[in-house]
Amino acid sequence: MSLSRKWMFAIAPAIGAGLLIAVDAAFGQQPVGAKADETQVLVSKAIDFLKTTQGKDGAFSAKFAGPGITAIVVAGLVRNGVSPEEPVIANALKFLEAKAQKDGGIYDKALANYSTSVAIMAFKESNTKGRYDSVIKSAGEFIKKIQNDEEETHLNFGGFGYDKKSRPDMSNTGFSVEALLAAGLSKDDPVVQRALKFISRCQNLPGETNDQPFAKKTTDDDKGGLVYNPAPGEKNAHTTAAGGLRSVGGMTYSGLKSFLYAGVKKDDPRVKAAVTWVRNHYTLDENPGMGKAGLYYYYHTFAKAMDALGDDIFVDGKGAKHDWRRELFNALQKQQLANGSWRNMGERTFGEDNAELATGFALLSLSYTKSPKR
Repeated sequence: MSLSRKWMFAIAPAIGAGLLIAVDAAFGQQPVGAKADETQVLVSKAIDFLKTTQGKDGAFSAKFAGPGITAIVVAGLVRNGVSPEEPVIANALKFLEAKAQKDGGIYDKALANYSTSVAIMAFKESNTKGRYDSVIKSAGEFIKKIQNDEEETHLNFGGFGYDKKSRPDMSNTGFSVEALLAAGLSKDDPVVQRALKFISRCQNLPGETNDQPFAKKTTDDDKGGLVYNPAPGEKNAHTTAAGGLRSVGGMTYSGLKSFLYAGVKKDDPRVKAAVTWVRNHYTLDENPGMGKAGLYYYYHTFAKAMDALGDDIFVDGKGAKHDWRRELFNALQKQQLANGSWRNMGERTFGEDNAELATGFALLSLSYTKSPKR
């Protein structure tokens, strides 16, 4: 640091914080992200809303999606600094504990993998003094057992669906990888490596890592991005005119974070291709390829992937620089409703017309917007 810059920092406390911002700008180091007091305003409003909707059993929308939404809300609140001892969270955690099954899964009647994966996230964030070590370990073992075990040449190999009988998809597999790593599984574990095989087959990147026919029909616009369901055919809503599959935002960020979480290097062709797609489709106005559908899910995968990538300022394909944390904060701030919730008002919401689900995803996203510690 130059002498002049040291002098400016020395007198800044006496003059005001505004000078620091001006100094940073002058030296090309503008602050990034949102301030803690800014995010706290949004969190406080969200808590006020959630307190009015939480069930007597501590759950959020349990009849709609079992324990899944409750887990997402818990993880989002704790990541934003709310103590697990706060009644709104403590009661929700008791509900989640009560949903732990004999097989280790945390679910009700359906969505076993999804519910268990997000429950691990909630317990991991709340795990003070090892209180939830046992339930996390058992849940991780449950997820391992429902991985698709077809032959390696089969498209479904290594993937995860909603349960053992469901066809695998990118979303469930992304949740599973994150949960397994949170449960303590090694990045080198065969379960994780098999999952990466499936995720690679969801990427529009023809070649060594994706041997599926649809990959050979990838358009320039879709190259490097990832798809939700890699199975081609008329029933796949994302089939392109060329016969390939369309890349979509939420799945691309889910795949990118999965690669990075699992230790795939940034110079790996899969990561480089995904980042290139992201540069060419950077936006917070919509979920690329899906419009407003799944917007808050998109925000949370965007936030996790960007955080894992590690760039404070992200440069898009046109050379524009983005303080992605601040831009995400601004989007969330703008869309928070007067009652403190978020809700997807689009035609195809994938459940996000449920304000508790959208609010949970929004809180998770918000937790990544704070200015990084230096």
